[in-house]
Amino acid sequence: MLWIKAFHIVMVASWFAGLFYLPRIFVNLAMVPQDSVAEFDRLLLMARKLLRFTTLLAVPALALGLVLWLYYGIGLGADNGWMHAKLGLVALTMAYHWQCAVLLRQFAGQTNTRSHVWYRWFNETPVMLMLIIVVLVVVKPF
Repeated sequence: MLWIKAFHIVMVASWFAGLFYLPRIFVNLAMVPQDSVAEFDRLLLMARKLLRFTTLLAVPALALGLVLWLYYGIGLGADNGWMHAKLGLVALTMAYHWQCAVLLRQFAGQTNTRSHVWYRWFNETPVMLMLIIVVLVVVKPF
């Protein structure tokens, strides 16, 4: 079980690293002047590759988490409200990941309407999600 936990932590940390950096690329994409096609294309390629890699990290992170929860029983039971809160935040993280894919498609289709400032704020969401998830898992406040 400890090996599964270790790999789960590594995969989750790697997944979040991608979710921290991808919106930062969006900030840069939103700031590219319209006449700078090469810069826009390079950033778009970087974002596509990062989204693909981040998605590949998310799958084992989620699968290993399910193994720990359902097979080993971590967090099962009525007195584990922290796990229910954590799973809700994991669902929000998955929705955030999906939203990143939607935003990337908007950039690719030249239909982005948001400013770089909006993306700077959007970039803070995974930081808050990870912070709360780690506190729930370590402290188990309820």
